[in-house]
Amino acid sequence: MFKLRTNLGRYDIGSLYRRITSQLTQYALLVRLNRPIGIYLLLWPTLWALWIAGEGNPDLWILFVFVTGVILMRSAGCAINDFADRNIDTMVERTRYRPLACGKVSSGEAIALFMLLSLLAFLLVLTLNGMTILLSLGGVALAFSYPFMKRFHYLPQVHLGAAFGWAIPMAFAAQTGEFPTSVAWLLFIATVLWTTAYDTMYAMADRKDDLKIGVKSTAILFGKADRLMIGALQVLLMFDLLLVAQQARLGIYFYLGLTAAAGLAIYQQKLIANREPDNCFKAFLNNNYFGMLIFIGLVLEYLT
Repeated sequence: MFKLRTNLGRYDIGSLYRRITSQLTQYALLVRLNRPIGIYLLLWPTLWALWIAGEGNPDLWILFVFVTGVILMRSAGCAINDFADRNIDTMVERTRYRPLACGKVSSGEAIALFMLLSLLAFLLVLTLNGMTILLSLGGVALAFSYPFMKRFHYLPQVHLGAAFGWAIPMAFAAQTGEFPTSVAWLLFIATVLWTTAYDTMYAMADRKDDLKIGVKSTAILFGKADRLMIGALQVLLMFDLLLVAQQARLGIYFYLGLTAAAGLAIYQQKLIANREPDNCFKAFLNNNYFGMLIFIGLVLEYLT
């Protein structure tokens, strides 16, 4: 009898362990930890801001808070995005197997995960100054509201840009202890322009499905002028970053990084030339290297 109970206990523990690990895996898939491109695209402008605000030597705790916050808030954004799109995702081939769409995670679990991750990020922010804490409330509002915007207007990509860019004034406030300067707001505008450009590329890959479902995007709004509009956004982005360089008194290494990034923007235009969904998605992914080159230029600038 004792042996039977022991074996039964082992079976129950093993079964429970497998269920827990299986569900944790679904949560990881829900927040896209297997696809970190969103983390990178949110991280680069945050690092730009911290390096300029800290003149190449950001406070290590502040750096830790923001890098961790990027991971937490991007993950939270994915959870609330899939909750908002739970009925839409089932109609799109690329998204129909997401955990919430296929029933492996419930709506309640997705909302709870969003709240938990947002709370953890907020607890980190509470270790910073009061101005940063106040600004963080705007960041949470933007992250929560973004997924619903595609139902109301054709500029959800701009809204996403504001959500991604909001880390910039927060970073300046945390690092300097003062209200964000004009350089911070120029970087914020640059992030909005950049995000709108690359997320339009992403939306071009989904345009047929979005038209069928009835959701809105800049790719639908721009129509046949999509490449032209993306090009215009990229030109404005470069001009904006030149203004940042002028006001922050950046030198040759930043300009070299910016020149290399401009070359990637041209390459992205080549990728989207025929509007093939796979190449539009490749152009979107390529923006990780765009952000990286800008950051490398900043690091080298402050090291010399």
